[in-house]
Amino acid sequence: MKYNIRGDKMVITDAIRDYAESKLGKLEKYFKDDDITANVLTRVRGNSQIVEVTIPTSKFLLRSEEENEDLYAAVDLVTDKLERQIRKNKTRLNRNTKESVKEFNFDYFTDSNEEPGEKIVKRKNIEMKPMDEEEAILEMELLGHSFFVYKDMDTNNICVLYKRKDGNYGLIETK
Repeated sequence: MKYNIRGDKMVITDAIRDYAESKLGKLEKYFKDDDITANVLTRVRGNSQIVEVTIPTSKFLLRSEEENEDLYAAVDLVTDKLERQIRKNKTRLNRNTKESVKEFNFDYFTDSNEEPGEKIVKRKNIEMKPMDEEEAILEMELLGHSFFVYKDMDTNNICVLYKRKDGNYGLIETK
């Protein structure tokens, strides 16, 4: 695995680089391909250190972000979170795309490490009435959800409004 470690408005020292590479190195066992690149971005927000790791593969994008007062603790947390994501979704990856995801080492996983499978426990049918972004934000807040699907009244496209970790909103628009 290759590493692209950079800091946003902070200097990445050799100690930080070595620590991040050694911690993220434990994820290498899940990948067959050595051409995988882990993109690591560190930044500061107030007293908190934020570590964001993105690992693009041919078919999937693994991404995780963690925040902690200690940069080294944030690296530990983000590595553990990525490992949980891989282990949690390994059954789906293996079942659906074994030939198309050549980067993953499915032989590494053992049944004793298997986590309980997830299943869809609820389905909803919703009425898509056209609305603008402000009305969608209001609806989402009234429902107490972290996301809301609606049809944009101007473009007539299906959109997904979501609440970001920083408290702002994000919008995904379909074409």
